[in-house]
Amino acid sequence: MSTQTPIALITGGSRGLGRHAALKLAEHGTDVILTYRSAQSEAASVVAAIEALGRRAVALPLDVGDAASFAAFATAVTEALKHVWQRDRFDYLLNNAGMGVHALVTDTTEAQFDDLVDVHLKGPFFLTQKLLPLMNDGGRIINVSSGLTRFALPGYGAYAAMKGAIEVLTRYQAKELGARGISVNTLAPGAIETDFGGGAVRDNKELNQMVASQTALGRVGQPDDIGGAVVALLSPESRWINAQRIEASGGMFV
Repeated sequence: MSTQTPIALITGGSRGLGRHAALKLAEHGTDVILTYRSAQSEAASVVAAIEALGRRAVALPLDVGDAASFAAFATAVTEALKHVWQRDRFDYLLNNAGMGVHALVTDTTEAQFDDLVDVHLKGPFFLTQKLLPLMNDGGRIINVSSGLTRFALPGYGAYAAMKGAIEVLTRYQAKELGARGISVNTLAPGAIETDFGGGAVRDNKELNQMVASQTALGRVGQPDDIGGAVVALLSPESRWINAQRIEASGGMFV
């Protein structure tokens, strides 16, 4: 991997966990390319916050559910690397972008299922494929999963099934990319206070209290808890962690 300032590419970096991961990485000396789907102003504010920390950042539009757009996105990344960093490779990829669908297995529509496949499985699979030529050897990939692959809560069957597939994919990526020195791990957050899923964990007091009561550390997760986990997994000290599922849930449902 390059001895220069590392560059992380974070999908869905304009809000939620992606935003907090971007800011935490910037605090620890990493430059950032972040993507947004439609919230350009939110993405610009993250870029400004990163620049205020003394790091460089670029925000690029991307719909991770549209695999046909990935070749053009890779070209945009190439141009950003060239013009902002005078480089042709980046170091870390955080496949974070996503959305939630809450529906019982009996009620999930084919359209909902297909959307989840496109965003949470097909998207990360083919986006990573397109970006691998732009990654430095010795780099890192983190695929974001969910605590819902370990414990089952009604209404998340289709969503959790996609994340379960990502966890298997992570191991295969780690196996196949090991020759390039690229490690690949899964980070599985528990329930976190963000706007994900309409902000239910953050805004629904009863749900928040239920989660806290079922978590060993006695509270619901905060976005910075996950940002810190991302920093730890991408640190040089974690270079020997590979092909693993790391859950950051405070001990939820143990």
